[in-house]
Amino acid sequence: MKTKTNSKKVNKAWLHDHINDPYVKLAAREGYRARAAYKLKEIDETLHLVKPGQLVVDLGSTPGAWSQYLRRRMSPDGAAVGELNGTIIALDLLPMDPIEGVTFIQGDFREAEVIALLETALGGKQADIVVSDMAPNLSGIHSADAARVEYLVELAIEFAQNHMKPQGALVAKVFHGGSYNDVVQRFKAAFNSVKPFKPKASRDRSSETFLVGMGLKH
Repeated sequence: MKTKTNSKKVNKAWLHDHINDPYVKLAAREGYRARAAYKLKEIDETLHLVKPGQLVVDLGSTPGAWSQYLRRRMSPDGAAVGELNGTIIALDLLPMDPIEGVTFIQGDFREAEVIALLETALGGKQADIVVSDMAPNLSGIHSADAARVEYLVELAIEFAQNHMKPQGALVAKVFHGGSYNDVVQRFKAAFNSVKPFKPKASRDRSSETFLVGMGLKH
């Protein structure tokens, strides 16, 4: 019974924080599906990654806030609909409501046949940017969760190495914990420049952070 009460308290506290979160309110006002849009927005505004005319792959895209942000950045008028100057391909294990101009693939990024679908959607072209908000279902077993996180990040890096332009950039969500240093080293082995980033929209108590790798090493 005690555990149940604690979990109710946690849920109530989370709900209170969520309702009063300025980024949740801003997302509702500006038409984004999730507050996560502002994490990518801050990273992009700092590093100037996204430009019209690019080909961008959005991994772990559902509910679609990052794709929405990308779509607006690549629209001549910054609009959520209408003309789009560039290509956005989104992928997630879960379904995603359509976003005008965005190609969506539903499937598990860990499976070869899903990667093959993604390769087909690329049509022989290389991505300018790969963004990954992928996160595993966490079990609470620290070592197992760390391994799952690390594996997804490794897959994202591998995909970027195989399907991204040499001067491209990978933005990936990672978590501080047992595998963090290993993941940073993996990034440093793959990219010329690696920047860690904790956006303001990322909650203080969250262990998530983002790594941005720019320029592939040969």
